[in-house]
Amino acid sequence: MNPLKIVFLGTPDFAVESLKAIHNSVHQVVGVVAMPDKRMGRGRTLQGSAVKNYAVENDLFLMQPEKLKNPDFITELKALNADLFVVVAFRMLPEMVWNMPPHGTVNVHGSLLPQYRGAAPINWAIINGDTETGVTVFKLKHEIDTGDILLRKSIPIKPDDDAESIHDKLMVLGADALTESLDKIANGNPEYLPQLADVNLKSAPKIFKDTCQINWNQEVDAIRNFIRGLSPYPASWTEIKNNDKQLTIKTYKASLELDSNTTPGNVITDNKTFFKISGTNGWVNILEIQIPGKKKMGVQDLLRGFSFEGDWTVV
Repeated sequence: MNPLKIVFLGTPDFAVESLKAIHNSVHQVVGVVAMPDKRMGRGRTLQGSAVKNYAVENDLFLMQPEKLKNPDFITELKALNADLFVVVAFRMLPEMVWNMPPHGTVNVHGSLLPQYRGAAPINWAIINGDTETGVTVFKLKHEIDTGDILLRKSIPIKPDDDAESIHDKLMVLGADALTESLDKIANGNPEYLPQLADVNLKSAPKIFKDTCQINWNQEVDAIRNFIRGLSPYPASWTEIKNNDKQLTIKTYKASLELDSNTTPGNVITDNKTFFKISGTNGWVNILEIQIPGKKKMGVQDLLRGFSFEGDWTVV
């Protein structure tokens, strides 16, 4: 094996696990590219990304370009003489970057490509009720998430999994798949396979606030999948009202009660132990909830200090 010199490009916690795996392998991280620091929180203090923080803590050479086509950045990148670039949860790269090293650039994507190309593969796999997902290591090319596949690894999506638990599982699985892929490249025997065309492709577009509003005119199983697919972030939400007020609630965890006689959008609660909203074929029993001005909590904890007086319905 000829160990590879690698430049790593990434941003969030999901990417750190892969960076750590490379750093602890026989391969050499010659550079890390992270997003510029952002002002966050009430104090608007500058904060670095998780990838930047790991690079600093481990004395890795760090670059934080504002623009990826900046001539100074391109010159600095070329000077590292990397064999391969690795991208995990970063922004879109210009061709002058991803096509620079001899072995090109590989990406770790949180789905079993070609399914769920796009920005939110974990969320959409759960929302759609899939029972399997995984990670794909593939080679970048012009069209997003369409490059030739080097390796795929899968895991089941269990009934109680949500976006957070699958994120954490794929974070570890992605790091394992990446190091295995790097060894294949270093040994000179990588086998890249084209993504097969499929008329039933599911996409994974970016999620916005409006995307997260619950549609109660569905079967309760689909509603529960929607809730857990967006939990804990960005979180599904709905608006309910009575004669006096209107309230936006966020939902994080739920169970189901089948009932063929429900009308969608009704709200019932005993103001002590349960809070339920009806779908087309039963009730969604909300187990974790958040209302304005309060933290996320179990519904029974909320009901100890807040009463849903009157008759409530979904707006």
